[in-house]
Amino acid sequence: MEIAIIGLPQCGKTTIFNAATRGSAEVVAYANKPNIGVAKVPDKRLDVLEGMFNPRRTVHAEVMYVDIPAAPEGLGKTQGISGEYLNFLQRADALLIVARSFQDPSVPHVADSLDAFRDIDTMLYELTFADLEILERRLQRVADGFKGASGAERDALTREQALLDRIKNALEGGTHLRDQSLTDDEKRLLSGFQFLTSKPLIVVVNAGEDQLDQIADMEARLTSDVEGTNIKAAALCGKLEMELAQMGQDEEEEADFRASMGVVGESGLNRMISMSYSALNLVSFLTVGEDEVRAWPITRDMHAQQAAGKIHTDLERGFIRGEVVTYDDLCKYGTLAEARKKGVLRQEGKTYPVQDGDIMNILFNV
Repeated sequence: MEIAIIGLPQCGKTTIFNAATRGSAEVVAYANKPNIGVAKVPDKRLDVLEGMFNPRRTVHAEVMYVDIPAAPEGLGKTQGISGEYLNFLQRADALLIVARSFQDPSVPHVADSLDAFRDIDTMLYELTFADLEILERRLQRVADGFKGASGAERDALTREQALLDRIKNALEGGTHLRDQSLTDDEKRLLSGFQFLTSKPLIVVVNAGEDQLDQIADMEARLTSDVEGTNIKAAALCGKLEMELAQMGQDEEEEADFRASMGVVGESGLNRMISMSYSALNLVSFLTVGEDEVRAWPITRDMHAQQAAGKIHTDLERGFIRGEVVTYDDLCKYGTLAEARKKGVLRQEGKTYPVQDGDIMNILFNV
């Protein structure tokens, strides 16, 4: 699963990509190919478990980001989302909009002025307009399809037409597909269209180093004006985070450096990555031992047998049961043996819906 990073030209999205993935993609005005990389998902639980088990290695869950080539130069003015750019966005499982707030006289803003929230509205409008164009084309094909259609075919076309008209009217009224009430059957019917406003969305304001003291205010406004049930938002300084990533410091050193710059608490970058993971409807179950402590990404409420297959197909094929203890219970009692003694290490079957933070040991036979 992947998240496409998008935004108006010169918004600093490649800088954000490099910061998240600790990569070194060239930061240029108009790239012509995507950059692909993965980011480690922050998880303090792994740090605690590492201290308990002293494993040879610790493995975080990951999020894949795709830094999409620059938006068309006229996007938001004379040109909409179409062609290859639209194809890139449709292939993604979620979208991350970067909106520029930083000043840089050497890199003028395409609108000749800075207003991150205006740019967010512009991108949201363009995503909506792209979906409306797809709907218009499909509605025309449906109308054409009535000619010569049989009774059953006409019934199917009538149902599709009613659905498309309904979501089109809602879109025109400002309600994105991700916020519309749709049945499972309707979602299946629409899935092939890859509507952009149906995808989970993260919005990031890219602040300048001279705006670090304004990040809290930016996030407060993002919470009130942008965030919704299926939209999450954060503010961060991409340039600072990219420089930290390139320094190769550990987490404690990075936190100290941020504090020296006036940034305290969890970094905006970590919040962005965690939001991305959640937007993909992913949670982590954990495995522990002297060899390895690891977070395994699964979709929320995946059954235990399927989750076992994330470790190895043999574990799914020969699944007998899972030994499960919650992270909190393991921390409370200190060891797996003590958790077993206290009765909180339990046996779960194939259809158990695995929860975020479950620590699992899979028993299997092949």
